[in-house]
Amino acid sequence: MKKLFFIFVILIFSLVVVPSAKGEGASLYLSPNSGTFFMGSTFDVSIFVNTGGNNINAVKVDLKFDPKKLQIASPTAGKSFIAVWVSQPSYSNIEGTASFQGGAPSPGINTSSGLVSTLTFRAINPGETIISLLDSSQVLLDDGKGTDILSSWGHGIYILKIPPPAGPKVFSPTHPDQNKWYKNGSPSFGWEKESGVTDSSYTIDHNFYGMPDNISEGSHDSVSYTDLEDGIWYFHVKAKKGGAWGGISHYLVQIDATPPAAFSLVFEPALKSPVLTSKEPIVSFITTDALSGLDHFELKAINLRKTLEKKDTGFFVEANSPYRLPRLDAGEYEIVVRAFDQAMNFRDASERIDVIPIEKAFYITKRGINIWAIFLNWRKVTLILIPLIILILIIVFRWQKIYRLVYQRKKRLGEVKEKAEKDREKLKEKLREVK
Repeated sequence: MKKLFFIFVILIFSLVVVPSAKGEGASLYLSPNSGTFFMGSTFDVSIFVNTGGNNINAVKVDLKFDPKKLQIASPTAGKSFIAVWVSQPSYSNIEGTASFQGGAPSPGINTSSGLVSTLTFRAINPGETIISLLDSSQVLLDDGKGTDILSSWGHGIYILKIPPPAGPKVFSPTHPDQNKWYKNGSPSFGWEKESGVTDSSYTIDHNFYGMPDNISEGSHDSVSYTDLEDGIWYFHVKAKKGGAWGGISHYLVQIDATPPAAFSLVFEPALKSPVLTSKEPIVSFITTDALSGLDHFELKAINLRKTLEKKDTGFFVEANSPYRLPRLDAGEYEIVVRAFDQAMNFRDASERIDVIPIEKAFYITKRGINIWAIFLNWRKVTLILIPLIILILIIVFRWQKIYRLVYQRKKRLGEVKEKAEKDREKLKEKLREVK
């Protein structure tokens, strides 16, 4: 009993007192981890380390952001406890990544809020965006072994808004929500016209900082454009009053008339043929959208036999991949998956499947034959039957030839026997005559 108690005490001591090889509880976090900022403005985000009561001597930070909404204006701003940079901070406004690593001489640093670095971001498009610290980041213990003790890493959520208008108040009857994507490539704009305004100047381009020139477009207060290409557009307008041009107002329009990328359906059980032995098959699907991004998927299963009978054409239901189809009766179906982007463009992917009764070892469908869950389409059946028929014909021909040979030999043997019998009778007659 004492021996067991001693072992138990040693075990508890090893778990509580002796530090693990991984180390304890260092964390990386962003400050501020939230905020609201106007497009065109810049804001600073700092990366801090909490060493969890340990002495650390090196930090590696990998960071991810949405390059469609943010750009890094400056990769290193402010102070840092880093004394030696192992490599120069690097970033990509195309990939939306930033990375830097450095350290401090032994005994390192022990802190709950050590400033690693500060990044300056510029807001370029409106909406909600996330800046994330990746799990490839590291915080190394000052133990001579470089033990990584990073156990948590945070992220920040930021709201990017369009700044209030400095000029006329602008609205769009065709694209009323500046945060929404539309597939209509022909936007219309209108703006409030104050008393005393004599002229307006406006333009539309892909630059948030775009400026209309000082040439009057007339005194009207609306304009329409047609067949704009996909992308993010900014409408800029200013008004002239008392002989002087006023401030500029900007209005964002997001156009996406292109459906998501083409995709295919994958079924389980994963047979080479489109025939499934399961009455509740699982279908998987995935695709992407270059501009507005995916919104959702919809799916329907069409019973082709009932469709021919004009009884059932199927209906769409919202679905996520992988999706287990409802129990299907034996027969032929067309499975259609429709992918929608945020502008409500859609693309369909479809596949025909045959659901066969598992209890039947032999089952004929319109596209082939199923034998014990092995499907052979008619082309394969033909490729198998042709040499089989040729083989059977060869065997029949050879047996026929052998049969003829045997028959002829039997016939000749019979003739020989018959002749021998006749000769025997003749000999008997001669013997009688001689006697």
